[in-house]
Amino acid sequence: MSKFKEKVIEVVSLIPFGKVVSYGQVALYIGIPRAARQVGWMLNRMEGDVQIPWWRVVNNQGRISIKGSKYTAEDQRELLVEEGIRVNDDLTLVIEKYRFVPHQNLLEELGLDSIYLSMISSKIPYSNYFPKGRLAKLTKKVQK
Repeated sequence: MSKFKEKVIEVVSLIPFGKVVSYGQVALYIGIPRAARQVGWMLNRMEGDVQIPWWRVVNNQGRISIKGSKYTAEDQRELLVEEGIRVNDDLTLVIEKYRFVPHQNLLEELGLDSIYLSMISSKIPYSNYFPKGRLAKLTKKVQK
């Protein structure tokens, strides 16, 4: 199994019930921030091979964008709805309401440094999820 596949499995397995992440988040958390499309392809290729909650990964606009899979967008919608996530008829959801943002310890375990955190902060404002000053403290700690 490739290291990329192992990391995708690791990150997707961490997404809790009732939460979602974007393909780009998964890519960032595995250390390859521009590999969102590759994450999607990898999840598509793993269908049924590995038991991970693939349905909790959507595009960054909060749209179910599954294609070329044995599963349909409606299958993914049903799985998300079963977890209490409200998915509209047009297969969109309010991603910020359901977005999983790892806590500080998990970010450290994933080996993220301040460069990665700042890259994602324009799309996921980490400052909204951490108490004031805690993100700065985290980035200084990770830089050491």
